Amino acid sequence: MLSNLGLAYASLGETRRAIEYYEEALVIHRQIGARRGEGNAVGNLGLAYAALGETHRAIEFFVQALAIDRELGDSRGEGTDLWNMSLALDNLGHRQKAIEHAENALEIFERIEDPNANNVRSQLEEWKREA
Repeated sequence: MLSNLGLAYASLGETRRAIEYYEEALVIHRQIGARRGEGNAVGNLGLAYAALGETHRAIEFFVQALAIDRELGDSRGEGTDLWNMSLALDNLGHRQKAIEHAENALEIFERIEDPNANNVRSQLEEWKREA
């Protein structure tokens, strides 16, 4: 419920308020050992900090989310984490690392037939043209 409130505030552009709810949700998920909820909360925190331009902090949360999703065997989550990390890395000017992460995300999305594969493929083509 707290994460949903965070998503609602994020959609309204109230990112700082969204972060408060994501942080509250994270504490609870960690207390009760709900790894999937924890992974979702840290992923949402990463997106929120990315939206605020706090890219290094966003990447820290994406790394945590990736570790959790890999632990849980959540391929879709893993692909999403890698994709989010690639966008953040590119934002920091680390194009080659961004491409590597995006290629890994694309491989996962294609394997599980996730429609996000199209977005990742398009971005990769653009990055490679610019390189």
